[in-house]
Amino acid sequence: MTTTLPQGYAIRRPTLDDISVLTDLAVTNNLVTLGEQDIVEEDIRSELQTTDLERDAWLVLAPDGRIVAYALLYSNDLGKFFGEITVHPDVRRRGLGTHLRELIEARANERSGEVAPDARITLNGGIYHGDEASQRFVERAGMTHIRSFLRMEIDLTEPPPAPKWPAGLEPHTFVAGQERAVYEADDEAFQDHWGHAQRPYDEWLKWSVQRADFDPTLWFLAMDGAEIAGAALCWFTPDLGENGMGWVGQLWVRRPWRKRGLGLALLHHAFAEFYRRGVGRVALGVDSQNLTGATRLYERAGMTARHQWDSYQKELRPGVEYTTTALDGEQA
Repeated sequence: MTTTLPQGYAIRRPTLDDISVLTDLAVTNNLVTLGEQDIVEEDIRSELQTTDLERDAWLVLAPDGRIVAYALLYSNDLGKFFGEITVHPDVRRRGLGTHLRELIEARANERSGEVAPDARITLNGGIYHGDEASQRFVERAGMTHIRSFLRMEIDLTEPPPAPKWPAGLEPHTFVAGQERAVYEADDEAFQDHWGHAQRPYDEWLKWSVQRADFDPTLWFLAMDGAEIAGAALCWFTPDLGENGMGWVGQLWVRRPWRKRGLGLALLHHAFAEFYRRGVGRVALGVDSQNLTGATRLYERAGMTARHQWDSYQKELRPGVEYTTTALDGEQA
């Protein structure tokens, strides 16, 4: 079944000139769903800069010309397509989301030729846990719950414990010229994470060092001589909360250096720097069933889960699953 938009509504493709409007729309949804802002303009900019706006993105215009909804489609080139739909709370339950979902699914099917002919193809999306209307929406579309992800936080009301660095390892901050080395170490470490697929280098750059809010003094690398053993890649977002929020965007340890306390040391090191800067709230995102036990690490560091998102999936074509679903070899 193919739906049509209500009379007076229209579709057009987004451009980078729409970033501010889309940010306002996303923040409005944050406030209704989460009760707080969870996204900033640089997030939207990175999304649009890494999406084919002529083929994989749509805006919905209301009869008065306002942008009231948008949708984006991403792919990891291994058969997993990810759809994102945002509809202004004032115009929900009018069929806008359903129409955008149909456009996303049709486009994902069109792009099936981009992946290996034996690859399993799925359409994936996430909803905020407890949002019953969104749950009914994805379930009507034939999607099933497969995973949950947490936003864990800590309030730094007192100095965090001093990091205990494993012998032979010491922290350094990122310096220009280390981009490729960090990218390769990051990808290697995340090969042990569920659903992993390598992100193209140019796309990684747009989501990291090419963002306007990138601060190299918040990228902490644990070095073993010339080797990067692990990292805590952090951001400060002043627009979130009363006094801003610290984000541990990526925390990882490569396999040869695991089980030595390096992850906790990196986390405490990041906490200490945020505390020194007067940032009282620090957050990160994690797979609730993380294959390497990261959730337990964050709990030991004093972090608690404050928000949950549920990931849903619909199989578009059966086949071989090429993304990570389990650890190969020894548990990391």
